[in-house]
Amino acid sequence: MPAPITCQHDLREAARRRIPKALFDYVDRGAYDEATLRANRADLDAIALRQRVMVDVSQREMACTMVGEPARMPVALAPTGLAGLLHGQGEVMAARAAQAFGVPFTLSTMSIASIEQVRAAVDRPFWFQLYVMKDRAFVRSLIERARAAECSALVLTVDLAAQSQRHQDVRNGLSVPPRLTLGNALNMASKPGWCWQMWRSPGRSFGNLEGFVTGSQGVQSLGQWIGRQFDASLSWRDVGWVRDLWPGKLVIKGLLDAEDAAQAVAHGADAIVVSNHGGRQLDGTVSTMAALPGVVAEVGARCEVLVDGGIRSGQDVLKALALGAHGTLIGRAFLHGLAAQGQSGVTTALTLIQRELDVSMALCGLRSVSEVGPHALWRKA
Repeated sequence: MPAPITCQHDLREAARRRIPKALFDYVDRGAYDEATLRANRADLDAIALRQRVMVDVSQREMACTMVGEPARMPVALAPTGLAGLLHGQGEVMAARAAQAFGVPFTLSTMSIASIEQVRAAVDRPFWFQLYVMKDRAFVRSLIERARAAECSALVLTVDLAAQSQRHQDVRNGLSVPPRLTLGNALNMASKPGWCWQMWRSPGRSFGNLEGFVTGSQGVQSLGQWIGRQFDASLSWRDVGWVRDLWPGKLVIKGLLDAEDAAQAVAHGADAIVVSNHGGRQLDGTVSTMAALPGVVAEVGARCEVLVDGGIRSGQDVLKALALGAHGTLIGRAFLHGLAAQGQSGVTTALTLIQRELDVSMALCGLRSVSEVGPHALWRKA
C-alpha cells in the first residue's frame, strides 16, 4: 500500500520514482551553479511568521481576485514548458485541475498541447504565456490564436533574451534538439508506466509550433528553430508592440528590478510577476523574496504584483503576501503532482497548499488574505 501524500516533498519523491531522470531534472534543477535556485528557497525559509493567539479565527477567507479573475486562493499555475512530457496530455490535465479547483492556469508557448487543444478541453478561458521571438509574424499569429481562444490574460515573459545553460539537462541529453544517450535510454526503459502513457499520448512535440512554423516539422526540427529564435535585441518598444496587438489583460513576467517594474507599468502592464525564472536563467542574482519589497514599493499602488520562485507551501504563500504580493504562481509544486499522479496530483498539490495556508492564517490570527501584511511577519525587537 503506497504511503499517503502529506506534503509537497511526498509528491516530489513520487514524481522522481515515476518519470525519467532527464525529465525530473528538467523540472527540478537550475542554471549553472544553481545559486539563484538555492537562494529562492533559502530566503523563503529565513522569513519567520508571527504567531498570534486569542484571536477569533473561526471564519477564514482565502478567496481573492488575480488579474481581475476570482480565485479560490491567491495561487495560479505558472507557465511551464514540456508539461505534456511529464504525463500524457499534461497541460490539459493541469488546466482541468486548476479550473475545477478555482485558480488560474497559464499555458506555456513551449507546451506539448496547443492553445486550441487545451481550450477545447476546458469550459473557461485560461492565461497564455508568450515569448517574443525573432519571427515576429509567428508571434503575431500566436497572439491572434490566444485571442481566438478567448484567453483571459497574456503573460509576456521578458527574461529570456539569451538562454542560460542547465548543466544537468546537457548531461542528461535534454538539449535542443534532444540527444539520446545510453544512460537516458536505459533510465526511460526502467519507467514502463511512463513509457506506456507516452506511447498512447496524442502529442509529443511542441503543440503551439508544429504546423505553424514554416519549414519546421517534428520535435528535432522545431527544437533547432527554437534555438535560433531567442532575440537579444528585445526592448520595451517590443512590449509596446505586444500591448497594441493584445486588447486584454497584460501580465509581464520576469522582473526583479524596481526600475524595470516601473517601465512595465508605463508600457501598459496590468500586472507583473516578480520572477527569476525559477532559478533557471540568471544564476547569482537575488531571490524573488529579496526583490519583492522593492518592486511593491515602486509599483504596488499602480498594478498587481505577483511573485513566483520556490513557492511550495501555504506558509510560502502567506510569506509572499506579507511582503506585499497580491498573489503567487507555482511551477515545480504542481509539476511534481502532475508527474506523480496526473490531474489528481495537481489537485493534491493545490489542496495541500490551501490547507497549509488556512492553518497558517489561523495560527497567525488572520481571518482573510486581504488582512495579510507586514504585521504577519516576525520582527526582531
